[in-house]
Amino acid sequence: MGKMIELKAADGHTLSAYRADPQGKPRGAIVVIQEIFGVNSHIKSVADGYARDGYVAIAPAMFDRVQKGFDVGYSPDDIAKGREVRAKVTTEMAMNDAQAAVNEAAKAGKVGIVGYCWGGFVAWMAANKVAGLACAAPYYGGGILDNTGVAPKVPLMGHFGDKDQHIPVEGVKKLAEKYPQHQIFIYAAD
Repeated sequence: MGKMIELKAADGHTLSAYRADPQGKPRGAIVVIQEIFGVNSHIKSVADGYARDGYVAIAPAMFDRVQKGFDVGYSPDDIAKGREVRAKVTTEMAMNDAQAAVNEAAKAGKVGIVGYCWGGFVAWMAANKVAGLACAAPYYGGGILDNTGVAPKVPLMGHFGDKDQHIPVEGVKKLAEKYPQHQIFIYAAD
């Protein structure tokens, strides 16, 4: 459904992104931030789903600064590779690349950002640091609890599992108390 495009970050870095367009006039746009596995078939299918729902969806290749075209599966070796690459991507790099995606997506209207796992952390940080966002939806964002002082500047809906081994539910409850103006959902899930 979609195609690969190139984006240019403000610091001059060129990164790839997967772009999926709706059939008709866009209702707006969604920037989809990957997990540690790259812009793989799963992230492309998520973007395609948003396009079917009427949104321009752009999934920037957030690891291109470290390894162009990074795309792995979910085996233990893949997880180790993903963590290794992710460790080399600074928050500043991620914000620059998210901003490039938002800038492109904004051509279709209002822009939201959604991210999963590490991408959820990026979505949380972007809600404070990236211009042009209308809303943010981080899913089980590892690293959010270490950055609760970075207050979202746009409406935010966070999603967490109460049995997540990496994100303590008590910390998520405190996050919800700290930001009652935002929606933080806790599910019976890991």
